[in-house]
Amino acid sequence: MLVTFAHADPPKIGTVDMRALFERYHGTEEARKQHSLEQARVSRDNNERLARNRELEAELGRVRSQIDDPAVNESRKQQLFKDWQMRQQEALALNREREEFLQRRTRAMNEKMMQRMREILEEIRKMVEEQGREDDYDFVFDRTGLSTSQVPLLLYSKDAVDLTGKLLDRMNRARPSDGGEANGAGNGAGGVLSE
Repeated sequence: MLVTFAHADPPKIGTVDMRALFERYHGTEEARKQHSLEQARVSRDNNERLARNRELEAELGRVRSQIDDPAVNESRKQQLFKDWQMRQQEALALNREREEFLQRRTRAMNEKMMQRMREILEEIRKMVEEQGREDDYDFVFDRTGLSTSQVPLLLYSKDAVDLTGKLLDRMNRARPSDGGEANGAGNGAGGVLSE
């Protein structure tokens, strides 16, 4: 048995830089663009709500100045004070609603982005696996991967071939052109973060 093992071919080992694959994959770029568009939409909605709150605060200031005006009679001041209290409660409720809206939308947007990032990593993992099978590699290691003690999993490998460039070419072959059409097989990245 030792003779047979000694004559066996050494394992064929490849490496990839998963960080580079993730960062330079067109699906990641598209997901980030969609996320930025969604952030802008949420920001625009929040600013509209904030503008309404500021209008109410300005109205409260005008009513308060009338209440403090010595020329206004006491019965009118009492009526203005009741009005001021109602508007203040409305302003507080609107501000609370705006804050809850912002938290809800930000949380949903971030969860959607995290889900898309997991999907992209799975797409990349499958492409690495397919490339490894096609090129008949016994092992393909992520040279950027870290162990639980934050030490690289692959410290050294003699004769390991870096497949990162080849995989980037393969992965980005399906990059949509400026017109939004794919140049090859489907890219799997469209419309992920839109509502």
